Amino acid sequence: MKNWIEHEYLNKNVIEGRLYQQNLAMSVLKKGNTMIVAPTAMGKTVIAALVSAERLKHYKNSKILILAPSKPLTLQHEHSFKKFLKASVTSLTGNDKPSDRKKLWNENQVICATPQTIESDIISKEYNFEDISLLILDECHHAVGSYSYVYLAQKYVQQAKNQLILGLTASPGWEESKIKEVSHNIYVNEIIIKSEDDADVAPYFNQVQTKWIKVKLTEELKEIKDLLSETLKIRLRTLKKLGIIDSISKPSKREILVEQKRLQQKIASSSNPKKEYFTGVSILTEVINIMHSQELLETQSIKTLNNYFNKLEKKKTKAAKSLKNDYKFNKAVLLTRRYKQQDIDHPKMKRLIELLNQIIDDDKKSKVIVFSQFRDTTKSIYENCNKNNLKALRFYGQASRENDKGLSQKKQIETINAFKNEDYNILISTSVAEEGIDIPSVDYVILYEPVPSEIRMIQRKGRTGRKHSGEMFILMTKGTLDESYYWSSQRKEKAMRNNVYNSHKKEITLENYVAKKEDVKVYDSNKNKIDTQEVSDEAEVVIYVDYREKNSNIMRELDKINCEVKVRTMGVGDYQITDDIIIERKTIDDFSKSITDKRLYQQAKELSNNCQKPLMIIEGENIYHTFLHPNAIRGALATIALDFKIPIIQTQNETDTAFMLKRIALREKDKDNKKPVSIRTQTKPVTLPEQQLFITESLPGIGPVSAKNLLRHFKNVKNIVNASKNELKDVEGIGEKTATNIIDVTQREFKE
Repeated sequence: MKNWIEHEYLNKNVIEGRLYQQNLAMSVLKKGNTMIVAPTAMGKTVIAALVSAERLKHYKNSKILILAPSKPLTLQHEHSFKKFLKASVTSLTGNDKPSDRKKLWNENQVICATPQTIESDIISKEYNFEDISLLILDECHHAVGSYSYVYLAQKYVQQAKNQLILGLTASPGWEESKIKEVSHNIYVNEIIIKSEDDADVAPYFNQVQTKWIKVKLTEELKEIKDLLSETLKIRLRTLKKLGIIDSISKPSKREILVEQKRLQQKIASSSNPKKEYFTGVSILTEVINIMHSQELLETQSIKTLNNYFNKLEKKKTKAAKSLKNDYKFNKAVLLTRRYKQQDIDHPKMKRLIELLNQIIDDDKKSKVIVFSQFRDTTKSIYENCNKNNLKALRFYGQASRENDKGLSQKKQIETINAFKNEDYNILISTSVAEEGIDIPSVDYVILYEPVPSEIRMIQRKGRTGRKHSGEMFILMTKGTLDESYYWSSQRKEKAMRNNVYNSHKKEITLENYVAKKEDVKVYDSNKNKIDTQEVSDEAEVVIYVDYREKNSNIMRELDKINCEVKVRTMGVGDYQITDDIIIERKTIDDFSKSITDKRLYQQAKELSNNCQKPLMIIEGENIYHTFLHPNAIRGALATIALDFKIPIIQTQNETDTAFMLKRIALREKDKDNKKPVSIRTQTKPVTLPEQQLFITESLPGIGPVSAKNLLRHFKNVKNIVNASKNELKDVEGIGEKTATNIIDVTQREFKE
């Protein structure tokens, strides 16, 4: 057994010597690329630190890279690894400038980062993975589809000299196909699953008891439920009559969405779609709205339901108008508003406040986390806690919504720190607090509603029972979605354990993905293998990409086919190949939306005004697969091509777009290999006043306001250029320094 206590890269008396953690670390070092599946509080970060210390010892000049899906989790890892390791540790996030990130990368041994940040820098060739001896992917279940983990794992096995990948997660998914996909994407050849019930783990864990609290809908809520059910049945009968669905007996929301997509495809594939198809899509939208209303009524609060009705009322779609005109649906809305005014709420809310009062009365120092998946519900719980003099805090995401500003990262940290102190007992949180956030161990976890996800249930449960035995309460409304969601999560957790075990034991179901450069297969965004040999023989080209395209996968796809990507702030278009060629890229959805809001024609005008060879790429398999009538699409295409004289190229997907961009760049490179590219950082002025302002704003220290003041005062650009320093200073906003700089630029002799 290895002696970790005297390890040269581990700080003394910091890591608790749990034998199972040491054994797991040794297993990773011995067996290679490994995924560890273990619940929250198992100490996966400690295992990662032990493996990191040994890799740093064995490869003296190497680095460790820890990736985490959020900034708070990244900063938490930085704090932990600084505490555990005798090594220089830093964090890299999108808040740092690329030049600063490159400097920090070069100067430190352990780097904690968000994957999107590292992806951007790898594509821009700020640094590479050559010296990374250990890649740690925290919450590695994210490694599916187009998530950055997939691309970065691929680049890592292509570039690193001494490779080892460690994936950490509470659950890689409950379906065998998902487990295999995650394993494939991060190149693991070993899966280790641990739980609190394992003999070597149990001594370190306290029992967490799960208790159900069941309530019944009140008569008032049943009245609303009956109205919504009748409203739903009417629409389901209509759909059956139209031949869109076969049965009206409680279809799931997923089944309704599938039918809606099927109808949209029929509309898209027909040159003259039937009127019934459009009617069907609209009614299916109404059904989805009603089902969501039912879910909020059965599982949330009256205020949450009322807020949804208010949002629905503001919509101007055909589906929303139909519901507004429906007598029974309208009555359900009015009853909801009346009960809200009368302070009649969901019985779970009353039971929750009673439970919280009981917990705090028993022990004033108790710490409780209350989870709800709806932000509006967390707000209702918070308000009810305040009414009952309970010391509560609300914790949620950074995105702002109507009448509810998001919590900035700084505010999130302040909230968690406040909860750690004795001033507050209760943290009311959305799913944001499930994954990775450094929240201290609590005495109780309360789920306002069950969630149909094994990962989220495991993560929530792991918030208690760390220092002593804990309890998890689950509030459920009898005979509603609450019950089906709970049993769904239990079934998925059991399936996850069985499938992980089977995938690990049966080598035939999980390929042995050895991380060798020559074995790495490169895939496009549709999981089709790319022949890298075919594209790597061609000359490398430079493609300029607008920074707003960083959220697409195009940069990643361009990098895969040997393109040098340079990110710039562009005033017009999304991609620039030469001075003359600027390309606007639109997905099919964006194309249809830009027709509706008239944005398309303004963008086309700017594109044609700013370059000699404008191009528009429309990306997607079926351009008519939208809510718009095919003739509206055809009309827009004709306008772009004929009125604005912009050629249109259609591509299948992001990979196809990347190949098309490279082909255009190669074609132009053959014509002129030396001509520098001037990036359009802003659109060219078109009208005379715009041109005059454009020239004036180019003077040093002159912004839009000062430019207008100068032109109003001097009447034209010539008079500004010929003005003396004192004359310039007579203009509002022009001081000594600005006037001097203008004189220098306009009147000094030019010298190369």
